[in-house]
Amino acid sequence: MTDYKLGFDVHKRYSQIAVLNAEGQVCERTRLVHSPESVRAYLMQFPAGTPVAFETVGNWYWIAEAIEAAGCEALLTHAAKAKVMMGNVNKTDKLDAEGLATLLHLGKLPTVWIPTATLRDERELLRTRMFLSKIRTGLKNRIHATLSKYALVIEAGDLFVGQGYEHLKKKLLELPTHTYACVAQELEVLDQVQQQIDRLEKHIQRCVQDTPATSLLKTLPGFGKVFSALVTKEMGPAARFPDAEHFASYAGCVPKVSSSGGKTYYGHLRKEANHYLKWAFIEAANVIVAHRNKPAWRTKHVVRLYERTRQRKGHAVAVGAVARHLAEAAYWMLRKNQPYREPVSDLPKPA
Repeated sequence: MTDYKLGFDVHKRYSQIAVLNAEGQVCERTRLVHSPESVRAYLMQFPAGTPVAFETVGNWYWIAEAIEAAGCEALLTHAAKAKVMMGNVNKTDKLDAEGLATLLHLGKLPTVWIPTATLRDERELLRTRMFLSKIRTGLKNRIHATLSKYALVIEAGDLFVGQGYEHLKKKLLELPTHTYACVAQELEVLDQVQQQIDRLEKHIQRCVQDTPATSLLKTLPGFGKVFSALVTKEMGPAARFPDAEHFASYAGCVPKVSSSGGKTYYGHLRKEANHYLKWAFIEAANVIVAHRNKPAWRTKHVVRLYERTRQRKGHAVAVGAVARHLAEAAYWMLRKNQPYREPVSDLPKPA
């Protein structure tokens, strides 16, 4: 039985395919127009378990399912790392497909974990909730910006609930005619978005069951059901990360580092990350910041970490520091199967 290695350079409507034999030589090149049926039919000619390398593109879900349905092994490839390892001066579809197959043949293919089909489906609930939350935040920020333009100050903790909302409606009457109409429309859209979020959260409550992992993560400061479920589903098995620092980097909670000639510069948080995990940890850190003045929170390590870092580096960096602490804590909690415990800290206690 011939030992084949396949490389798929995947595009929106077609894939360029390179097939290597057991000696690592290209024995076939073909361009395959996309459809689940065409991919399955093409791969059925190869022995069961034949490895197929393809890059992380936006439409990889159905391609992975088609590869698996044909009895082959789907290997999702880290695109940026693979490009560097290929070392091609020129870039063509044929070179990319052959490069993937060659890395696979050499045992050097940088692969990415593929979650199960069920997990991929469940992820959409929490990702959609995050998307709607971003829309909600954007609308609130726009309304705050409008109030600032006209020096309208409202002494309330939250302008969009309870008495704060009543004060907001009265203050809006002081805006110019067209600006008032725009803000009123934004408030209407905000109400509709909140209704959709509430509806989706009820669906999540029904469909996303608690697990030992989510129960552990609920003990993290700032975490509830939604954040706990999102982290467990985006993280996958904790053991796939060698240590907490690697997971924090994957979650986008560590800064970019540039070091040369004895000088080190720390930049913004990494953009090359799982954006869903990054959002969850940043939002949880913001929850902590919002509650830091409450008596029950004042002595917590995360609040003291925020306060100390803010004094030296400012609010944004302090939020990032808290997010990184939460990410690393989440990793060790799941690796050791233990709830969150307040770390022994020499951080100064708040006055």
